[in-house]
Amino acid sequence: MIKLHTNHGVITLELDSEKAPLTAQNFIDYVKSGHYDNTLFHRVIDGFMIQGGGFEPGMNQKKTRAPIQNEAANGLKNDVYTVAMARTSDVHSATAQFFINVNPAGNDFLNFSAPTSQGFGYCVFGQVVDGKDVVDEITKVKTGNRSGHQNVPLEDVVLEKAEVV
Repeated sequence: MIKLHTNHGVITLELDSEKAPLTAQNFIDYVKSGHYDNTLFHRVIDGFMIQGGGFEPGMNQKKTRAPIQNEAANGLKNDVYTVAMARTSDVHSATAQFFINVNPAGNDFLNFSAPTSQGFGYCVFGQVVDGKDVVDEITKVKTGNRSGHQNVPLEDVVLEKAEVV
């Protein structure tokens, strides 16, 4: 279990180390190293997802370790309150950034459908087991453009501390 202490409350995640072993361990390693402490949920789109893990307040990007293999073909789906790795257009580019799906109908278009650049999808590696109300509260913050990024909360949503429990 991972506890994400935010300035909106605590979100508890249960990781699926069986279906996403590399991704879950990568996330745990970032948590244990303190990487997520004092980072932002820097992208919030109500009805889609909330994303964090890559920027400090002021939209200063954090250094990361090498990317990991994408385990999106693990059978887990981008359903509401699941947690998945963010990545670039490069299928195997996930490092530290993650997102929590908030679409009640799920984000099926993010799921693995084929081993191609368009079909690979985004690896789900856990789910929110407590603090769904906190996730919902974060989805309601006002957003705008900042530092070349869209959908950035106008008032910082801070992941103050992440811990393995």
